Amino acid sequence: MKTTKHLMTLGLVLGSMLLPQLANAQRLAQKSTAITIFGTSPMHDWEMTGSASTFSGTVSGNTITNVTFTVPVRNLKAEKGKTMEKKAYDALKADKAPNISFTATSINLGKSNATGKLTIAGATKTVAFPISVVKKGNAYIIDGSETIKMSEFGMERPGFMGIKTGDVVTVKVNVVAD
Repeated sequence: MKTTKHLMTLGLVLGSMLLPQLANAQRLAQKSTAITIFGTSPMHDWEMTGSASTFSGTVSGNTITNVTFTVPVRNLKAEKGKTMEKKAYDALKADKAPNISFTATSINLGKSNATGKLTIAGATKTVAFPISVVKKGNAYIIDGSETIKMSEFGMERPGFMGIKTGDVVTVKVNVVAD
């Protein structure tokens, strides 16, 4: 009888501590996204942009958990036109791997490193890159930028007439979610 009473008391104490935390959790989805990929080649620097993606996570306190960010490869557009896009889609293996994705267990508000799984061209790697997460009203603004080697994800550098792009690209992401 005493054990049952202690278990009930423990249950009430734990419940009263956890319930407010669960009640404060807010499911996030993106309102807007801006993705820019910068690269180089011996002839000219190049850029691709995109705004179609999906972002989700759950915010509680100063942490966003269960973070998922997905970008459809074919929604990335090149300033240099359709030929550049086709070469990029081939390098990204868009037919077999139509999405670029990042998942993380959690990211913190403020400036920190986001550590998670990045999948590009069907290859997945654990990565950590700097981000900034700012709360503005009910929205969360997430900014990140990182350099990535295409070869680390098994990608062939795109080229034209024997001239290949550089192996390193810089990816900048801005997500506004609420």
